[in-house]
Amino acid sequence: QVQLVESGGGLVQAGGSLRLSCAASGRTFSSYAMGWFRQAPGKEREFVAAISWSGGSTYYADSVKGRFTISRDNAKNTVYLQMNSLKPEDTAVYYCAAGDGLGYTDKDPYDYWGQGTQVTVSS
Repeated sequence: QVQLVESGGGLVQAGGSLRLSCAASGRTFSSYAMGWFRQAPGKEREFVAAISWSGGSTYYADSVKGRFTISRDNAKNTVYLQMNSLKPEDTAVYYCAAGDGLGYTDKDPYDYWGQGTQVTVSS
């Protein structure tokens, strides 16, 4: 069992930056692939970024490539999402998720989800 708690969301102006953190409980954090998804009002939850258990592989949605960076610190049981050059269309609730690594960009392979953190980008 893994429990995930996101933090770091908030209100920022367009062009600004935020860093989201996701703290995981449990001693097996390092064996999970981790992902970030987001959901805007009235829209489906969509993939943002993912990272393999070792951190050696990362994946990004085209909409955030070059602006967002996912990383993890297995010693701290934490995964991060550094978000730069934020745009109003990045406004959403951001969720982190843990999975077995059989898939990275789809929601289904992820078994555990956090409660989400709100990111609002003003124009």
